[in-house]
Amino acid sequence: MAGRPLNGPQRPANGHPPAPLPLPAPSAGMPATPLAIGGGRPTPGARWRGGGGRRGGGAMLGFLSGRQAGLDEPLRLRRAEATRRVLSLELNKDRDVERIHGNGINSLDIEPVEGRYMLSGGSDGVIVVYDLENLSRKPTYTCKAVCSVGRSHPDVHRFSVETVQWYPHDTGMFTSSSFDKTLKIWDTNTLQIADVFHFEGTVYSHHMSPIATKHCLVAVGTKSPKVQLCDLKSGSCSHILQGHRQEVLAVSWSPRHEYILATASADSKVKLWDVRRASGCLTTLDQHNGEKTKASSEAANTAHNGRVNGLCYMSDGLHLLTIGTDDRMRLWNSSTGENTLVNYGKVRNESRKGLKFAVSCGCSPEFAFVPCGSTIAVYTVFSGELVTMLRGHYNNVGCCVFQPNFQELYSGGKDCNILAWIPALREPVPDDVSDKCLPQQHLNPAYEDAWSSSDDEG
Repeated sequence: MAGRPLNGPQRPANGHPPAPLPLPAPSAGMPATPLAIGGGRPTPGARWRGGGGRRGGGAMLGFLSGRQAGLDEPLRLRRAEATRRVLSLELNKDRDVERIHGNGINSLDIEPVEGRYMLSGGSDGVIVVYDLENLSRKPTYTCKAVCSVGRSHPDVHRFSVETVQWYPHDTGMFTSSSFDKTLKIWDTNTLQIADVFHFEGTVYSHHMSPIATKHCLVAVGTKSPKVQLCDLKSGSCSHILQGHRQEVLAVSWSPRHEYILATASADSKVKLWDVRRASGCLTTLDQHNGEKTKASSEAANTAHNGRVNGLCYMSDGLHLLTIGTDDRMRLWNSSTGENTLVNYGKVRNESRKGLKFAVSCGCSPEFAFVPCGSTIAVYTVFSGELVTMLRGHYNNVGCCVFQPNFQELYSGGKDCNILAWIPALREPVPDDVSDKCLPQQHLNPAYEDAWSSSDDEG
């Protein structure tokens, strides 16, 4: 994460951002590439405890043997362990996140370069940068705030910060949008504004493409039904997408195609756009898949029967999840626009603005983490099963973000707390426990013992 500090705020030129934030480098002994297997985020000098005795070791050896022989695909072990870790998420009693916000927390974002630094934005207008790394070498530690844009900062947002996002390619820059009708581009090194965009109405959501190489557009959803596209190169609003009839509550770029944008509105509609096209809109998602017998004239081409205030692409960009105030969550094929008709049951949604939910990455199956009151509901994305409810907040949860390198989840709520949900450590099996007491491991048939003595055969 090394990089030279900037000499004052600068606007990105030719699509290249400011230098990365020169925050403390990882401690000696930390792996350069984080492992997705194990019992938790590794600490310097700590032993890997992922095996957890014979129970875990047998399954892992089976996966490794199958991979070595070419019988299993290379990612099978990684996916299996990532899935196990997500299913064992629990509120971590050994890790706290420093409490800075004096009001509810609306947005969290973890930078994708190292997965180490997290942004938070709150209803008090404050923005905080946290270091998630354990530099204390102690099992119990607090994730400290590295820096913050507090109430005394001259450029602090005057009203609630609704969305924060890192620049996708390094940590030298981040963005924030607020109910004060502005989108601000920040130089992380100096905590000064590099640029600011003003809008006529309240800003509910904004998003930068995680994969774009040919444009630097920030999509912005405001109280106006028009979707604004702000160009970081020119410093101006370069495009306006027209088609919605009410405020735009959520926006998200596709992680698969850099020019494809999804928008959700209070008019019950979700639209997919190709920002290169003059007409813009590719399709409007229809919950009834075009069957007129099920849809009244008012409900035609609507994604939900209420305000649509949350959307999120799966990591491969092939599917899109949406949430509405009709207490429903829907999964869409992002290529065809078809409603997959997965039934998640009632998904309680009391938010009157954008709802920030998250999805897993690298698991089989994949999971969705949805704020529901003071809890977080965990669903399997493609089957709709409610796996568990994560309880720990004392008030409504406003947002959550998934850290894919270590399968961790962070959530922020109106109780001003950020909670860390960490995979539980496997309990080791004592050596004196008989193998007969252990569950039989499901091994690849190629490794089953087929030997028998001549006496047995006779």
